[in-house]
Amino acid sequence: MSMDTKYLTPEQVCSLIPGMTKSNLGMLRYTGKGPKFLKPTPRTVVYRERDVIEWLEASERTSTAEVSS
Repeated sequence: MSMDTKYLTPEQVCSLIPGMTKSNLGMLRYTGKGPKFLKPTPRTVVYRERDVIEWLEASERTSTAEVSS
């Protein structure tokens, strides 16, 4: 682990991604389609900033006709 790793709460992830809500993010966690996350306690969820950005960048499209994975 790098000491410059930044950890984000679900609220911070939502503020980073326009249009994202906590319920959308929760559903993405449930379905396994969202960014990687960590769960250090049963009621705590955090995200590495780099994982969120990597997930977001992986959604890049050049056409609305492209099928998302």
